[in-house]
Amino acid sequence: MVRKEECVMTETAILGGGCFWCTEAVYMEVKGVTSVESGYAGGHVEHPTYEQVCAGETGHAEVVRLAFDPAVISYRDLLEIFFTIHDPTTLNRQGNDVGTQYRSVIFYQSPQQEAMARQVVAEMAHVWDAPIVTELAPAGVFYKAEDYHQDYFRQHPLQGYCAFVVAPKLEKFRKTYANRLR
Repeated sequence: MVRKEECVMTETAILGGGCFWCTEAVYMEVKGVTSVESGYAGGHVEHPTYEQVCAGETGHAEVVRLAFDPAVISYRDLLEIFFTIHDPTTLNRQGNDVGTQYRSVIFYQSPQQEAMARQVVAEMAHVWDAPIVTELAPAGVFYKAEDYHQDYFRQHPLQGYCAFVVAPKLEKFRKTYANRLR
């Protein structure tokens, strides 16, 4: 006999909204997200390192790969959170983080995800005062970032970047989406 809780069907989303430490910290608290991995996607170098990606020569973006239960949270809801926790109007930058590795990007997994991403981007265009520059691209190879990047904020909450950049984004998410917290 198979118990119901053993039959959870998950889907995957890959999102880049600047530094993956920020994005990871938020999605780790979202009800229905079953796993979050920081990594790299959208580049042309196999198995890039953090140093290579930061140098801006691999073409990769810092991203998170989310596994989520669509019975608990929809892809659309994940995208709405995404557009709340970063600035989708700044090309290749988030705050002081500058470079293509910090671009706003959605790597879609299916035609349905692509259609939903396009719909949400169109809707968000009416929310932001500047044009949305979020890139939409088919998901290619995802490379998991080095172990020390995984669960970074929880391990280093007092580190300068975490305290002054990640923590305020996380607090904004918690206030805006209290009903989505685990």
